[in-house]
Amino acid sequence: MSTATGTRRMFRSPHRPWATGPAARDRFVLVAGLSAPFVVALALVPFRDPSLRTHAALFLVAAVVTVAMLGSRTAQVPTALSAAACFDVFHTRPYGSFDISAPADIETTLLLLAVGLMVSRLAARARRLEAGTVTGADYLARLHGTAALVHTARSADTVVDHVCGQLGELLGPARCRFEYGTLLGRPARLEADGTVTVGGLPWDLGARGWPGGEIELRVWGSGHYLGRFMLTPGTGPVPSLQARLVAVTLAAQTGAALEAAR
Repeated sequence: MSTATGTRRMFRSPHRPWATGPAARDRFVLVAGLSAPFVVALALVPFRDPSLRTHAALFLVAAVVTVAMLGSRTAQVPTALSAAACFDVFHTRPYGSFDISAPADIETTLLLLAVGLMVSRLAARARRLEAGTVTGADYLARLHGTAALVHTARSADTVVDHVCGQLGELLGPARCRFEYGTLLGRPARLEADGTVTVGGLPWDLGARGWPGGEIELRVWGSGHYLGRFMLTPGTGPVPSLQARLVAVTLAAQTGAALEAAR
């Protein structure tokens, strides 16, 4: 195996036009949360009847749940408030105002608000738990597949190429390459605990996003430095700490393969 510094693989992640960051996604969900109850309430106007107000409230709860399944905490309360307000304006007398003449309608509106808040939180929580389960299974599959390749690959380069591709999918960088041997420059570094440092100082990923330029992920074997993955992040959201720790583990598996090849 050559020990000269060099690029082993260039990886380009699939184009994902929707990966514009969590802030943009929250704005989209917030707009949906405010407008969906309005659209539903307006669509039910031709069918409004005092005896069918409960049905209208249930339809609005369904709209709240639909928005909650998008998983954004930002839109939970505004969506429930929008549903209650739209029910009040379009389906309680006098129509077209926030006044409510019947005590029963006041109770229904308050119940709609309470149920909307409760159900939206439960739905959003269920979605997050489901997403976490799916994500955890994906991480485990990546680690298991790489471990099996380490034991069966005829060349350490095969493992390097495989892990470079895995990192490209896992962390969402536009490019990934591997350098053997010599350390050049002082790029930002993905540390063993999943944090990022720049010039040896901690970098706040949550507040500042990925630092500019390439980010190195060093590979070690039996205490010896063997090389590093050089990652160029894309414009998508910063991956979770769990994803970054999986990336560190993949680098450690690469180190095992390179050490065995030595």
